[in-house]
Amino acid sequence: MAAPTDVEPLSVALEAALLRELSAEYTNLSWAFFGSRLQQPTIELVDTAAHLGRWVPRVRTIELSRAMVLGRPWSVVVEVLKHEMAHQAVEELLGIRDETAHGPAFRSLCVRLGIDGSARGEPAGTPRDETESRVLERVAKLLALAESSNEHEAQAAMSAAQRLLLKYNLEAALPKGGRAYAFRHVGRATARVSEAERLLAAILGEHFFVQVIWVPVYRPYEGKRGRVLEICGTSANLDFAEYVHGFLLSTSERLWGAHKRAVGLSSDRDRRAYLGGVMTGFLEKLRAERKVQRAAGLVWVGDADLGAYYQRRHPRVSHTRFGGPTWNEARASGHAAGKGIVLHRPVEGGPTDRGRLLGR
Repeated sequence: MAAPTDVEPLSVALEAALLRELSAEYTNLSWAFFGSRLQQPTIELVDTAAHLGRWVPRVRTIELSRAMVLGRPWSVVVEVLKHEMAHQAVEELLGIRDETAHGPAFRSLCVRLGIDGSARGEPAGTPRDETESRVLERVAKLLALAESSNEHEAQAAMSAAQRLLLKYNLEAALPKGGRAYAFRHVGRATARVSEAERLLAAILGEHFFVQVIWVPVYRPYEGKRGRVLEICGTSANLDFAEYVHGFLLSTSERLWGAHKRAVGLSSDRDRRAYLGGVMTGFLEKLRAERKVQRAAGLVWVGDADLGAYYQRRHPRVSHTRFGGPTWNEARASGHAAGKGIVLHRPVEGGPTDRGRLLGR
């Protein structure tokens, strides 16, 4: 993958801040993946389209394409940096200097640590197999039925789609080592993660067969840090979880707009409380549906192989606890609206339709 070439240059101050951020990222990655045994080299931005990154052992320098760092998502920058750190580790920690750059030692290290060893800069992803494609086609048809104006028919179609996905994942997770996993960042990077966004992440992690984590990102042109939601799973589950993420974000905003009009509100003062209520209501609805599935013998206990993939990507994870929300009238209204949400096929051309789940 070539680096982009049409990027705006940074000011001197912003480029200095970017280099400090890259240095801090290196320190964090060295701690997480190598127990801080890797000693930091010089990190240099270079004007080249020939490669995304390069480890130069003679001068102990990691070169990163300036165009890549400025023109690609921060997740790509981190993957490239990890890739070059793996090259450094092969030489400086393993003491291997007589193999080709992407030889057996390098490939083995990347597999063990969950580092992308393909030199692409961003994961190629995992193509759907025929079974996954057939399952998503059937799910798409059920979600089309969930657009029915008949409330009971719509709910039945959504429940059938959930059962189908659960049955597929229960069967697919049985043969160990048989599934390929990838990661994807969904939504926008934000400096502050709202309660509704945290609840949405919980919805995906509990009910849509992916593992979730908020990861730090950096915005070079603003000189600011933020966080973005990362989901890990199979190709089919990533596609569906991404669809659900976009669907619930847009649906909750639409419900808030309708609520404002209905009660005559002129400000967005209660917007966060309402959106949090929407996500809470929908989460409770899914948990009730899961109880019905358990009663029918469909019990999801997780995917151990996915857990191992997630652990390799994030070997050192910290957890943060948040205080309980304050209930008010807006939150109660959102909660009631959330319990009435029915997943259905995305509107063609809408902001959540990326063409991954359903054909145009």
